[in-house]
Amino acid sequence: MGSIVGGIDFAAPSCEVAPQLIGALILVDGVGGRIVETEAYDHTDPASHAYGGPTRRNASMFGAPGHAYIYRSYGIHWCLNFVCREEGHGAGVLIRALEPLAGLESMRARRGLDRARLLCGGPGRLCQALGLGIEHNGLALDAAPFALSAPRSPAVIAVGPRIGIAK
Repeated sequence: MGSIVGGIDFAAPSCEVAPQLIGALILVDGVGGRIVETEAYDHTDPASHAYGGPTRRNASMFGAPGHAYIYRSYGIHWCLNFVCREEGHGAGVLIRALEPLAGLESMRARRGLDRARLLCGGPGRLCQALGLGIEHNGLALDAAPFALSAPRSPAVIAVGPRIGIAK
């Protein structure tokens, strides 16, 4: 597997990859949607899981670019990150929200609700809607069950402060 997946070069710094992912389509076993919110992290960032160096929990974040790093937040919600930079660096992009486009019935069943707007609005919600868990940690984004395609056109992007970060 190379570092380029769906036309996006994951060997680049996460702060460059994050805006490129806006508008990209991510599917997991045919269920998914358009990425509408991301957050970039690097090992130099105190809020990053990579900040203290590699551990058993965050090892995938130090793996090859273009792979999934999935972890549990607050012991409750799974969160999906795309690993960036060269192996050993420790960087990634948190996928914060999707616009649901495919497999909405599966998403609704997994989330136990009907409103499309609430299906994938937030990292924990989108992982639940896509059926993602620790078993997907470390998997390549260019192989099943994942399918990632670049945006069709450049997205209009707004940049703001990170959510829920005090560090």
